[in-house]
Amino acid sequence: MQDQEGVNQAHDIKATYAWVPDFVYGGIDGAVTTFAVVAGVEGASLSVTVILILGFANLFADGFSMSVGKYLSDKANLEQYEKIRKIEFKHLIEKPEHERDEIREIMEGYGFKGKDLTRAVEIITSNDEVWVDLMMRNEFNLTKENINPLRGGFITFVSFVLVGFIPLVAYTFRAILNLSENTVFIVTCCSTILALFMVGAIKSRFSMRNWFISGLETALIGGVAATIAYFVGYFLRGLSS
Repeated sequence: MQDQEGVNQAHDIKATYAWVPDFVYGGIDGAVTTFAVVAGVEGASLSVTVILILGFANLFADGFSMSVGKYLSDKANLEQYEKIRKIEFKHLIEKPEHERDEIREIMEGYGFKGKDLTRAVEIITSNDEVWVDLMMRNEFNLTKENINPLRGGFITFVSFVLVGFIPLVAYTFRAILNLSENTVFIVTCCSTILALFMVGAIKSRFSMRNWFISGLETALIGGVAATIAYFVGYFLRGLSS
């Protein structure tokens, strides 16, 4: 009873935080791409107006593209799952012995032997839903748990815009913050790198990596992308004249 309660609690926690990976995914991409746009324009020595135009255009257009891509990807995964699932149910009718042998091989892989193996196979194959579910997980490595295309697309878009807006904050509120031309890009760099570090640290909750290393790696990726964009803009700045 206690074991079942533990399993249920684990499923509840997994469902509660199912949105976090999409938020991290969208947030990192939003911050990195917008930061790269800002750095490229700064490298080209263009005006704040150009930074805001290109920055916000990237923020919403790329955010929309990312969210649609996420939605279509999750939708395709669900469609693939349902298609293969129907085929497996059909196989239970057409060649039950072959499918039963596959369950036997799967359970042998889990260490079942002798009477325990026979009993396990009998229990599993007595319920078609359980039978097919086990085949989907072990033969095709497919599951539809926590896959929600609409939620995934929405969370990706929201996180992309929210975190991606950070590189534009200093430019948008430059007058209110009383920032000079020499300090606005420095403030942008510091705030964006810090934001990327925090998102990377959150990402570590879904892996075995140390939170500091994960945060540092994410911040470094953003910094490298911005540096590349800055020097590309710097070397091509003559084109704007």
